[in-house]
Amino acid sequence: MKYPRHPNAYVAVALVIPIVLVAVLGIAGYLVYRYALYDALCKSSVNRTLKRYSIPKTPAQIVREFHEKRGEKLSDAEVRRLEKMYRQADPDQFLSMYDSIRENGSA
Repeated sequence: MKYPRHPNAYVAVALVIPIVLVAVLGIAGYLVYRYALYDALCKSSVNRTLKRYSIPKTPAQIVREFHEKRGEKLSDAEVRRLEKMYRQADPDQFLSMYDSIRENGSA
């Protein structure tokens, strides 16, 4: 025997489906922004800053040279990790490191 559906069940489904869809789209949009767009925006910002100050080196070169001047040998993976960390957390650090490289190189 089939029981007739209650009319409020259709209303609940009509409300739940759009809410779930919006939530899923919102979470997906945030994840795309956080893991793809955010780093790309940070990278372009750092590159523009280096170009504005006529610095011919890439951020990875600056990180590698700075740490080599301090006597630290870094692998390529460590350089990429540090570059990403500086790029996202403290982009002005590249300018400071470049100044330090220049000062130590000329002294």
